[in-house]
Amino acid sequence: MKTLLLALTLTLPAAAQTPPTAAALAHTVDAHYNHFQSLSAHFTERYQGMGIDRTESGTLLLRKPGRMRWAYTSGSSSDAPIGKLFILDGKFAINYTPGDAQATRIPAKQLDDLRSPLRFLLGHTDLTRELDNLTLTLVTAPPHPTYTLSGSPKGMQQSVQSIGLTVDSSGQIESMRIQQTDGSTTTFTFTDIHDNVPTTPADFTFTPPPGVTLIDGTAPI
Repeated sequence: MKTLLLALTLTLPAAAQTPPTAAALAHTVDAHYNHFQSLSAHFTERYQGMGIDRTESGTLLLRKPGRMRWAYTSGSSSDAPIGKLFILDGKFAINYTPGDAQATRIPAKQLDDLRSPLRFLLGHTDLTRELDNLTLTLVTAPPHPTYTLSGSPKGMQQSVQSIGLTVDSSGQIESMRIQQTDGSTTTFTFTDIHDNVPTTPADFTFTPPPGVTLIDGTAPI
């Protein structure tokens, strides 16, 4: 009996540290995000490519079904102005940059935006269907492991080569790295994450500032 107990003591920690499969961790992420109705977080967005290295940050607010608000509060360059907004109101995606005379909108179904991969969090999440050729990489070791799930997003193959989601063992997304087909990379890092926060319809409604008109934009080709 003592020998059996000793064997169990020695083997259980090793088993507990066995990394999950990509599919198993994807299902953990699905379960984590399918339970909530809203989410808030602080984000940092870094774009690297085409001779540019730009960092912006702000607040992200999500609400099911199909609503998203990215409010930019800081930027590292003149082309990343404070106050920039990206809103997905359930039907349209709206972009506005302070100082512009116009804000543009396109139907949400035609959206091809680097922030749009997070839309899968706004419905019934199923990463194994959203990402082809899903793989898993260990990022940080136990006792607090994090992993990166990588794959090719369906419907974005012309512009996006791969997406990597770095998640903890509970399935919470800590960052998202998007590798585009032109060689550029955009990384979103999320902190101060809160589930099921109060929201109002006004949070996802764009009201043009005085002198700004809302026009229909051209969908990407």
